[in-house]
Amino acid sequence: MSRRRFAGTIVGIAALAFAAGASAQSRTYVTPHWDKTPGDVTVQFGGKTYVNHGLVAVGWLPAATRDFNGESLGSFSSMALSDWKKAADGSYTGILRTLPDRGPNNVGPFKSTTDYANRVHEHAIKLVPGKGLTITPTGGFLLKDKVGQPFTGMDPGSNVVERDGVRYPSPAAGGEGAGKLSLDSEAIAYLPDGSFYISDEYAAGIYLFDKTGKLTGAIQTVPALLPIKKGQLNFGAEKAPDQGRRNNQGLEALAISPDGTRLIAVLQSAAMQDQASNAATRNNTRVLVYDISKTKLPKAPIGHYALQLPTVREAGDGQPADITAAQSEAVALSNDRILLLARDGNGRGKGTPNTPVYKSILLVDLAGATNMAGTSYELEAKPIAKDGVLNADIKPATQAELVNILNPVQLGTFGVNLSVSPSTPTSLPEKIEAMAIGSAFDKTGDVFLLVGSDNDFATAKGHVNGQDFDASLHGDTGSGDNNNLVLVYRLSLPK
Repeated sequence: MSRRRFAGTIVGIAALAFAAGASAQSRTYVTPHWDKTPGDVTVQFGGKTYVNHGLVAVGWLPAATRDFNGESLGSFSSMALSDWKKAADGSYTGILRTLPDRGPNNVGPFKSTTDYANRVHEHAIKLVPGKGLTITPTGGFLLKDKVGQPFTGMDPGSNVVERDGVRYPSPAAGGEGAGKLSLDSEAIAYLPDGSFYISDEYAAGIYLFDKTGKLTGAIQTVPALLPIKKGQLNFGAEKAPDQGRRNNQGLEALAISPDGTRLIAVLQSAAMQDQASNAATRNNTRVLVYDISKTKLPKAPIGHYALQLPTVREAGDGQPADITAAQSEAVALSNDRILLLARDGNGRGKGTPNTPVYKSILLVDLAGATNMAGTSYELEAKPIAKDGVLNADIKPATQAELVNILNPVQLGTFGVNLSVSPSTPTSLPEKIEAMAIGSAFDKTGDVFLLVGSDNDFATAKGHVNGQDFDASLHGDTGSGDNNNLVLVYRLSLPK
């Protein structure tokens, strides 16, 4: 495919089009954004040179895998890498901690959400660049509140409890999961002492745990992102609130800066007050930056920025390009620069024959963006955008594409395909949602970027809470299990 430079990134000519009046930050894709480059892609961004050397390994973990608790693994909503080492033979080993979300729902005996005990999984991994990645589950632990009670994946509905000045979602008395804190865990970020943060979909908040998985405190989200329905706080996920985070669209990404002083959280897509009237164009999302250099639980962010996500035409001629490629994960490169994973909703596990349109990893720089911390955009529900157009007084974060995951040439080298009608066991999953980064430990200064999928417990041999269930795929997405996938890219990142 012929290629050209455009606004700091490299894109396929046929794949990129701009909607009339769109800003340089808000890209609209009217055809599938695929790339057939077999090797290096170089990107100039913010006066620095970045190189994506391409896919170097792939690893699979069967969806039917049971975890340390004897239950279905549920796969990778987020991941963190530790104990990363290079061996004399050129291979790499480490511990990968991964996060499932709220458990199986709307499958088998689970007609909605279930009283799933939230947890962290641990895996031993071995990377042999050019050959493959092996993933071996080795254990894990349950997450518990301050009194030792497990969390629950149950939708809390409108019920709210207050503990130590923080309002938490919690199922109402008499219902399943009552007395527990509800958690739809979406991202994990570790501190050097082994404690870690987890971001939550229900509350759009951030929870702090010690290294054993016990809750030690929480950061309540900013007022503008609290879900308010009919004037009342409502953390439920079944219906959209009137303002605040969208249902099932909380703080999906969480990262700690390399120097350990900043905690960066990203809303999955636009807040209710910021979305377009058609409710599909929700591209103007928000990034919160907290100073954690003096306290692990700051009361308010020091940075609050607008970020414009890509907009795509999902499928079919004549359809408008009004579907936002929501973001799913972030890795911090500095205090104000991150890698951000944005994706559409197509691929194995979606339930439709729609071809994947957009799944990419973006460079995002917050340095020159308008800081809305402490303003009415944060302390009230003042919209930052109207009908998808960002307010003129707000400058968004800059961005450039570094990795286009939809590369059939590179994926095909490792046996992964982009088929959806029907898909196969090695088709690219819909939910590419997790990232972790580790050094190459050589003179190049390169890193490996691990990118994982979340299979939503889609297996014919599911087991949770003493119940077997069948959540295998059917219809146009093929049949069988949706296995867990990890892609490994090699990147050159400037200092």
